[in-house]
Order: sequence, then C-alpha cells, then structure tokens
Amino acid sequence: MSAETPAGASIGPAEGAAFGVARDPGSRDGGPRGEGARDGVARTTARPEGGGRAAGGDAPAPARQWPILLVLAGAVAGLVVTATDHLRSGTIIVAASLLLGAVLRWAMTNVGMLAVRSRFTDVITYGILGTGIILLALMTQPDPVIRIPFLEDIIHFSVR
Repeated sequence: MSAETPAGASIGPAEGAAFGVARDPGSRDGGPRGEGARDGVARTTARPEGGGRAAGGDAPAPARQWPILLVLAGAVAGLVVTATDHLRSGTIIVAASLLLGAVLRWAMTNVGMLAVRSRFTDVITYGILGTGIILLALMTQPDPVIRIPFLEDIIHFSVR
C-alpha cells in the first residue's frame, strides 16, 4: 500500500498526493496509474495534424524541421531589414515569410514544428497575419502605397 517517491523512498498513500502521484481508485494497491502518472508528463497527447517530421528520421534535427526554420529565417531577415531603417521592406519580408508558412502548411503533409493546430487553423492564422501585416506595411506613412479608409481610421484612433 505504499508508493515510491521520486527519490526512491517508500511513502504511504496519503503522502503520495504531495509528490503528484496519481492514484487509481480501481486498483487493489492504490498504486499510480500507468507509466506517465508519476512524473506528471502526459504521454498520450496527439501531435497536430501534419506534425510529423518533414524529413526522414535519420536526417539531422535541423533538416527534419526545415519548414519552420525557413519561416523563422525569413522573419529574422525581415526584422534585420526593419532595424536598418527600412520599415516597409522589412515588414513586407516578415509578412511574406508568414504567407510562405501558410503555403507550406497547406501544400505539405508533414511540416514538423510548423504544425501547431489543425491544418485549416494554421493556414487561416498564418494567412490572416501575413495579409494584415502586408496591408499595414503598405499603408505606413509617409507616402502610403495603398489607402484603405477604415484601416486608416483604426490606425489613427489607436495612435492618438
């Protein structure tokens, strides 16, 4: 009727709760439920759809995660361009990398860590964020490339 602590010492059932040991009320000895119960890590959580490796398991880790690395490299490049005092160009590069992430998520079956939720949710999220950033980049002052009146009102209202 006793469980073991993470250090290996034997404890009673009442003290087991202090160590995060889940008890199975249906078991005879009141022992922990399954293998993952003791350390508190869920081992049965499913990966998002398409969350498998983008390359084979024998490839090194960066090669298996090339889609997210490509999107992150584009975002970092855009931030560097923005930091060099080219706001519009840099934000368009950031937005383009998000749109690239949407296209990769839509077109490929396995994209590794680029998959966060379902494919539909990821494509919509990356697409809306990328499109919104491009629209805002094209509206930046001085000399905006496009004029969208309701977005201008929103920007002027939030900047006041």
